[in-house]
Amino acid sequence: MSIANKNNIFIISGPSGAGEDSIIEGLKKYFPIERIVTTSTREMRPGESQSDPYWFIAREEFEKRRNNNEFVEWAEQYNGNLYGVTKKEIERVKNSGKIGTWKIDWKGVITAKKLYPEIPAIFVTVPDLKIMENRIRRRGGLSEKYIRERMEYTKAWMKHADIYDYTVVNKEGKLNEAIAKTAEIIKSYL
Repeated sequence: MSIANKNNIFIISGPSGAGEDSIIEGLKKYFPIERIVTTSTREMRPGESQSDPYWFIAREEFEKRRNNNEFVEWAEQYNGNLYGVTKKEIERVKNSGKIGTWKIDWKGVITAKKLYPEIPAIFVTVPDLKIMENRIRRRGGLSEKYIRERMEYTKAWMKHADIYDYTVVNKEGKLNEAIAKTAEIIKSYL
């Protein structure tokens, strides 16, 4: 089945701990995947590199590119860092011949849907916020302040579930079901 000349980009979006990274990783069993890589001003963490998981640049460089209108969407996050996707990155993935996955927050989804209404947005969530908090805590090494900020941001995110075209509930211990449901949504567009 050829992906050429069809929309091959899908927004997969959800708050921290919902499992969108795990779902994107699991989709590789179904399709050749090409991630849209977000540009960020946040510091690189141990084990990360350029393009994995972000293109890391200085705030001044980000602001210069933003002022040159090089971003499709951008936002300042709860942590004070800037995140955005360049037009060049969207074109790179569109032309990749693979299924593009675009992981952005709800604010980004609103902007992206205005510019690219044909791109389906899939909301990844969990049955209850306690599960999400537990998943974030399991990552270890995070301050209570960080966890509180993440949970506050998650509550704000949940108020915007209506901006998405689809919802996938990633239940505890049922990741494969969530991956399969997401794959079915993508297949319906191919």
